[in-house]
Amino acid sequence: MEKLLKLIEQNPRLTDKEIAVMLGMEEKEVTKKIHSLEDGGIIKGYRAIIDEEMVENHAVTALIEITVHPKFEHGFDEVANQIAALDEVESVYLMSGGFDLACFVTDKTFQEVAMFVANRLAPMESVMSTATHFILKKYKEQGVVFGSVQKDDRGTISF
Repeated sequence: MEKLLKLIEQNPRLTDKEIAVMLGMEEKEVTKKIHSLEDGGIIKGYRAIIDEEMVENHAVTALIEITVHPKFEHGFDEVANQIAALDEVESVYLMSGGFDLACFVTDKTFQEVAMFVANRLAPMESVMSTATHFILKKYKEQGVVFGSVQKDDRGTISF
């Protein structure tokens, strides 16, 4: 199952037939396993990785560090779920270190992200503080390298 998940994660466009050949399985067996993984909630979805710099009017992405006051008997889960329910929020993670939660927000402008933090996130009852970091350039995301690959122009040397 781990090899199947890795293949799908690396290239979700592979057909069941291609995966079957790679794993030495029957196509029907692969199809059944994938449906089982989807139905069981292990595979949550399939997404394209977009190079925002190549898209007109590309959106800005922010990593927001959040320090919270967890609720008694609910820990961080309740506030994390409240933050995750906000439409602007793409991802929320429980963290170790200097802050409790981290979330990613993507919007059209720096101003829109700032207004989201000021008007919707920071005023939440359990949120004690936030620190917003804007992503200026992506070099690699989920194993995919962005931008053009640098060519080695040093030339060939032969003796």
